[in-house]
Amino acid sequence: MKYTARQPETNVNVTPTSPLKEFFILTSVLLSLAIFIYLVLGLAVDLIVPHISPDLEEKMALHFVGSFDTRDNDSEKAAYIQSLIESMQIRCTEVPYQFTIHVHKGPVANALAMPGGHVIIFTELLDTVMSENELAFVLAHEMGHYANRDHLRGVGRRFVFMTMSAFLFGPNSSVSKMLAHSLNLTELNFSREQEYRADEFAVITLNCAYGHANGATDFFEKIPKERDPGKFGHYFASHPENRRRISRINNIIQTREFKLAERKPLPAVIRKSKIGNNQGLTPNQF
Repeated sequence: MKYTARQPETNVNVTPTSPLKEFFILTSVLLSLAIFIYLVLGLAVDLIVPHISPDLEEKMALHFVGSFDTRDNDSEKAAYIQSLIESMQIRCTEVPYQFTIHVHKGPVANALAMPGGHVIIFTELLDTVMSENELAFVLAHEMGHYANRDHLRGVGRRFVFMTMSAFLFGPNSSVSKMLAHSLNLTELNFSREQEYRADEFAVITLNCAYGHANGATDFFEKIPKERDPGKFGHYFASHPENRRRISRINNIIQTREFKLAERKPLPAVIRKSKIGNNQGLTPNQF
């Protein structure tokens, strides 16, 4: 009898489909599951945030604010800005925070809302603003983030992502990096909507503090067009398109029939440090 070698009809060790196809299916399922879990946990963060008291935030703040060297703080400028934000808070808002202003040297025109009412103002921003109204709008914008608890939502969602990613894939794996990119796009719109709401809060507060809303768009109008995310880049940026942002602010002013009047000059303590160079402006401001 002659023996003829044949391949078995079935082989449990060999996939009947393309290994590449199976890889993409498995990756897609895993990615979809991870995004679903992340969004569910993100929703849980949104439900928990309103129940976190400012006192508890203050205890949390030590972890975030401690990274800023207190020796770098400009106490003279901080005292003026402190009085300005407290004045607006008392007269025009009901934001339940005891704000603390920190002025630090930095190459970007930016301001940050940190847990516990700690507001970081970088000196480049002070070198950029041209009136007290313009600076007041920036401060009121940060107050808007506190009023909406945006700062806690951002911290909570990042914590959820970092924990979930490290648990599933390890902190430095290639899958974690791919997941980070996907989830980042998911969260960008959330961030832009936060900025729009904070802008509206700032316009209303600015009008209350000065009796008019002039200065609300001054900072954004200084940003060079080439540094704007643009019509399509807007969808891949954390902050809104600059022209769209200005348009929305102007629409709020017109809809609410706010007046436009003369801006209030900056005091000497802020003016003396100006360097007259606005080239450092970037579109990812406060």
